[in-house]
Amino acid sequence: MKKKKLNLRDIKQHSETEHNHDDGHNHGENQSGFKVYVPAIISFVMLIIGIALDYFNVTFFKNWLRLGWYIIAYFPVGLPVLKEGWRSIKKGDVFTEFFLMSLATIGAFAIGEFPEGVAVMLFYAVGELFQNAAVNRAKGNIKALLDVRPKEANVFRNGDIESVSPETVAIGEKIQIKVGEKISLDGVLISEKGSLNTAALTGESKPDTITKGTSVFAGSINLENVIEVEVTKEFKDSSIARILDLVQNATARKSKTELFIRKFARIYTPIVVFLAIGVTFLPYLFVSDYVFRDWLYRALIFLVISCPCALVISIPLGYFGGLGAASKNGILFKGASFLDAMTKINTLVMDKTGTVTKGIFKIKQIKAVNWDEKEFMKYLIAIEEQSTHPIAKAILEYKAEGTDYEASEVSEIAGKGLKGIVNNKTVLVGNKALMTANNIKALEETETIVESIVLVAIDDAFAGYVVIADELKDDAKETIIALHNIGIKNIMMLSGDKDSITQKVASELNIKKAKGGLLPEDKLNEVEKLKQNPDNKIAFIGDGINDAPVLAASDVGIAMGGLGSDVAIETADVIIQTDQPSKMVKAIKISRSTRKIVWQNIILAFGVKVIVLILGAGGLATMWEAVFADVGVALLAILNAVRLQRISWN
Repeated sequence: MKKKKLNLRDIKQHSETEHNHDDGHNHGENQSGFKVYVPAIISFVMLIIGIALDYFNVTFFKNWLRLGWYIIAYFPVGLPVLKEGWRSIKKGDVFTEFFLMSLATIGAFAIGEFPEGVAVMLFYAVGELFQNAAVNRAKGNIKALLDVRPKEANVFRNGDIESVSPETVAIGEKIQIKVGEKISLDGVLISEKGSLNTAALTGESKPDTITKGTSVFAGSINLENVIEVEVTKEFKDSSIARILDLVQNATARKSKTELFIRKFARIYTPIVVFLAIGVTFLPYLFVSDYVFRDWLYRALIFLVISCPCALVISIPLGYFGGLGAASKNGILFKGASFLDAMTKINTLVMDKTGTVTKGIFKIKQIKAVNWDEKEFMKYLIAIEEQSTHPIAKAILEYKAEGTDYEASEVSEIAGKGLKGIVNNKTVLVGNKALMTANNIKALEETETIVESIVLVAIDDAFAGYVVIADELKDDAKETIIALHNIGIKNIMMLSGDKDSITQKVASELNIKKAKGGLLPEDKLNEVEKLKQNPDNKIAFIGDGINDAPVLAASDVGIAMGGLGSDVAIETADVIIQTDQPSKMVKAIKISRSTRKIVWQNIILAFGVKVIVLILGAGGLATMWEAVFADVGVALLAILNAVRLQRISWN
């Protein structure tokens, strides 16, 4: 929902559909140049001159000349508000801040308080300028993300390179990216290698070195050498396009606090208007020395104070600042409602593979029996070169020196492994069942290894084994410690991997509850059991593909590595754009900081307004105190909300 800019010449211009306090304040692109400040400057200069002429009691500055001067001072900032108030009334929305400000300032003129009438409207206008500056600052991080939208693509067509709009490039076409340019569409690297800066997408400044066949994403910046990419998605379906759309529309999902305050403001404002009418006329029945002008003045103070600007501006701005701060840190919330929901999380359920582990098999241990390790590995590699299994790929990453061996007569033994001839020796590679079937006794220690293990026999003698395991992510352990430190004690791991492996990983991470060997529906059942306790507020963090049902069922679904997963973007409520589980901790901290600032603003606004309302009704407050209670408190609340952009959550 793209919103239009408000400015002093046309404050809060209505959209074609509606405008009311329920949509808050519209903020969009910043007005360029000095001219946006001109109306406020003109009014301010004329107001100061008028007050000076009044103070020195200049003889000619009387009657109609004085009235005319203040009317002219009023118009630059007051006319846009009067127009907007009239538009609101015509649409049936009477009790807006425009109506309140118009009524209060015209009333001040009616009782001869010309300077105060101008001052109230001027400070309101200045408040709008501060508000715009604060919103634009809060949007800065999101704008930085929007700026990664690629403008053009260099595509190979008809034996030449054409510069075209990314929207016109089809799947399968090849594009070229020069050094310093942004990748315009999602695709696969077809050059041998490349180095990319993905900071705008992931929040990580460290360059990402990639090799041929690696997926790349639109918005990444090419750092070294000219590279070529084969397009795998149309621009409208690319990860960056969908994330941009998500961010632009994030504020459409209002938090419960936001919705409550706005509904309250629409009830509270007319109540105060009628109270102001009561303040004007009811004392006539009870006060012996009733003076209409005095009580009207008190009523006008009531009206100025009653404007719910501080609440209606600062609360959405607080949430908007939280969304912006999160995006700066590579975390995308789909709306303010999920910022609120994240603060209530007390139970975290996590997937294992791809969430706390890297999801990539690596050689963890090599044990050669009566063989030199490198010689042993040459025999093993010769056989595994004939396999496409992920474990085989992990073994092939081992670099043995010397001439490579070649295998012949390689055959697969279903469910057990491979058999072949290497250097005229019979080689068996597989599991315990393969060894048992060939009467080969493996070492007893292999019985206690829970990770994936490859047993090797050469010429009917046990030659050794290789342990293959998934690696923990670099920040996995510190994430669990940090979660405990911020009060998330109930952590559970659910995995489709073998239960023995799952339990070992959970033990390494100090996670007390873990279950393995689960299908997606089993994970969903486990989460449903947790939800039976109404005190449990559950977040699930997973890779967003097989875990989609659980992501949807949780109070907050968090997807890892959202750039690479369409399902993650569709299903999850929060998307962590890197594969770092530690971002989960940062997401909780940002949510809590946002909520804290929002409640600080609510208490500040209500507290000051109540105090000044009481003083105003008792005749102890002037328009100047009323201006502070309205515009001053709004400015303080805005400045408080802007603090979110400066906080570091480490």
